[in-house]
This record gives sequence, C-alpha cells and structure tokens, in this order.
Amino acid sequence: MSGHSKWAQIKRQKGVADIKRGQTFTKLANAVTIAVRQGGGIADPESNFRLRLAIEKAHQANMPKENIERAVKRAQGKEGGELEEVIYEGYGPGKVAIVVEAATDNKQRTTAEIRNIFEKGGGILGGKGSVAYLFDAVGQISLKKEGKSPDEIMLAAIDLGAQDVEETPDSVEVYTKPEGLNQVKEKLVGQSFKVVSAELEMRPKTTVVISDPGMAQKILEFVEKLEGLDDVQKVYANFDIPEELLKG
Repeated sequence: MSGHSKWAQIKRQKGVADIKRGQTFTKLANAVTIAVRQGGGIADPESNFRLRLAIEKAHQANMPKENIERAVKRAQGKEGGELEEVIYEGYGPGKVAIVVEAATDNKQRTTAEIRNIFEKGGGILGGKGSVAYLFDAVGQISLKKEGKSPDEIMLAAIDLGAQDVEETPDSVEVYTKPEGLNQVKEKLVGQSFKVVSAELEMRPKTTVVISDPGMAQKILEFVEKLEGLDDVQKVYANFDIPEELLKG
C-alpha cells in the first residue's frame, strides 16, 4: 500500500471526526449544491448519483437535514448566490502534482488564496491540463474487512465489476469506472460487505516517492493548508510517502 493511500485514509477519518469552525458543513453544503447543478438541476438523489454521494457524506458528518435542503434550494436559485466549481492544477513541494477542486461564489478570491499557498509553499500554480493528465477519474469504495480475508474481498469485488483493489491496514479500497461506482457499490452491499464510503476521486497514475522526512512534512503541511480553505472541496496529489513518515 502506498503512502498516498494511507494519507487518503487519514483524511477520510479526519473528515468524519473533525468538524472545525463549521467548515465541514460549509464544504458539504457546497458539494450538494454543485452536485445538483452538475446534474442538470435534478434534486432527486435517486436520479442524481453525485447528489446521492454528497448527501450520504453529509449524513455521515451528522449535518442537519435543513442544511441539506438549503443547499439544494441554492442550486435551484431559490436561496443564496451563485456557486461554481473551479479546478486548479499545479506542482507542490517536491514536484508533487496537485489537483484542487473548489466550489466558490467568488472565483477571484479563491484563486488568490490558492495561489498564495502555492507560492509560499514552494509550489507553482499551473494552467488547465498542466497535471490533470497524471490522474485518472475513478470511483473509490472503501470497505471494512470485518473478518474477511483481503483475497476474498478482492476476488468478490473484481467479480462484481471493480477495476482494481488495494488493501490498507484497516480497509480494502475498491476502484471502479466513475459511471460504474453506484452499480458496484450496490452489489457489494447486496453481498453484505460494509461500505465505509463511496466517492468519485482522481487517482494518480504514477507517484513521486518522498523519502526525506523534512520534505514529507512540508508536503503534508502544504496539502493541509489547501484543504483548510473554506472553498476547497478536495485535494488530490501523487506523492508516495512511506507509512512510517505518516504516523504520529
């Protein structure tokens, strides 16, 4: 298992457990709004899979129902201002490729904040397409092992349509085509697998191995600063940091 996968797992745990300054609810509400907009205004989660994923994530964080409903109304133009999804690309410390997904009602402000972090952190903010080609759009399903052997889970997942499977210390990560995420997830649930999360992700095709502790710390701090911005939804990076440097 790569250090990148371990870091993704840490982030997932933090995302559910850490609700700081109301920021998590803001990010989740923005994700709901964007999901409705990108789904052509469809506010029914049964007909809009991205919206269903956003609502499931909101429920995991115990976000109030009225917050979710408000976010849907915002997407329909019934409440609040305009919100758009913006993608930023560039290189961080250690020449690590970075893709940032943001949802903002003020693109100029968000761009300035992200550019500032890149410049101060030793990175370079690039143009559209500058690093996106280094990633694949995938569906990612995290499964609890629950006494099942990794081989058993892997064989079942592949049989149900998964493209790839990767083991972590606490879970098994199942990768699918983006359009196949819901189908594979439902089949896994139907076979009594415990799904921890299901999300659309950007998976690095290749990774940059970071073995220097100082550089590893610098990269992690850089990513955390980006994730700490209110407008940032997700940050993807292609680093591979040994697990021992991620501990603690």
